[in-house]
Amino acid sequence: MQSPFAVRSFRFQWPSDLATSWAFEMEALILGWYILAATGSVQQLVAVAALAWFGSLFSPFFGLLGDRIGHRTLLLMTRGAYAVCAAILTALALTAALVPWHVFVIAALAGLMRPSDMMIRNVLVGQTIPPGMLLGALGLSRTTSDTARLAGAFAGAGGMALIGMGPAYAVVTAMYVAATLLSLGIAPAPPAAAARRASHPLSDLKEGFRYVWHMPEQLGAFSVAFLVNLLAYPFVLGLLPYVAKEVYGAGQAVLGYLAAAFWLGGLLGSVAVGSGRPLRAARVMLWSAGLWFTAIFFFGLTRSLPVGIALLFFAGFVQSYCMTPLAAIMLRGADESMRGRVMGVRMLAIWGLPLGLVAAGPLIARYGFTATTLLYAGLGLAATFAIGYGWRHSLWQRSAAANVR
Repeated sequence: MQSPFAVRSFRFQWPSDLATSWAFEMEALILGWYILAATGSVQQLVAVAALAWFGSLFSPFFGLLGDRIGHRTLLLMTRGAYAVCAAILTALALTAALVPWHVFVIAALAGLMRPSDMMIRNVLVGQTIPPGMLLGALGLSRTTSDTARLAGAFAGAGGMALIGMGPAYAVVTAMYVAATLLSLGIAPAPPAAAARRASHPLSDLKEGFRYVWHMPEQLGAFSVAFLVNLLAYPFVLGLLPYVAKEVYGAGQAVLGYLAAAFWLGGLLGSVAVGSGRPLRAARVMLWSAGLWFTAIFFFGLTRSLPVGIALLFFAGFVQSYCMTPLAAIMLRGADESMRGRVMGVRMLAIWGLPLGLVAAGPLIARYGFTATTLLYAGLGLAATFAIGYGWRHSLWQRSAAANVR
């Protein structure tokens, strides 16, 4: 089969997406460490992490805007805005004028756009890649994202430790600028297709919500996506600086090791899912979600750094076995004419992440990290079982469409 890199547009989009993902990961760790060091408050740490995902609530509307002006144009606008925001923070850091409220304002502005970035990427891949190469292109994009998270974990924490926040953030700014320039090479959608998608956008959005609500496998998969964002992802997408500093009494280097362990597991899991034998997608999704919450349960109990790193690696590995089949269920189960709207609705599940982060701050401050971790893991296991049982005819039975190999 021909490689997706045979398509000129993908040859530009792939490195643009890679640079953006790398910058996202570096930025999250740099800002998280700065806020924790400057304020000593876990509540402020989780608040700034939550701001990065606040825009998930508006992702469907970004999709509608993309239909109106073109998703390539929207991608250029958002990535250019990332570069401007990062340049402002770089200037403040290099001049020693940076204070925590600057970080909150910039994080809020960037957070309005950031959650929609993955949706725009997927739409552009769907527009520019021939159907026969689409699955390969999506798999390559997922693996590249995991690689960027792994590299960004080392570069963000390690870079700040070695060269300081200002120079490290200058690197982040350069990555956003490079991503914006590379995006110029992405092919725009054919005008006729863009015009067709732009007709009656609000009606299309309502139809997408109705479609997911009345399809049990779609609603079940969406529920799992919301659940893991609410109760699983906060421990790696926001709380890791606290874990490194307060649980293990370590610095930025250990923060990088912890983040890298999870994303290395995710990368190997993505490779395994993509190259292994056919899977019963819904069953694998449910089993992997349960194993993910089990890993979090034991992560909250251990104070051994090697054991914690091993548990994060395992959590990252089963995370891929949960999220990749989940995406397959929603894409495969949707009518071809509905896939864009279904994935726009899917993005709303990310809203669980800022909710989980905001709730975790006061819980950790009052009851401690271990108690909060056990609470989240216990609720996650119970809810996973409830989802599997409640939609057992669509998600658990071997004969269900979501489990066809």
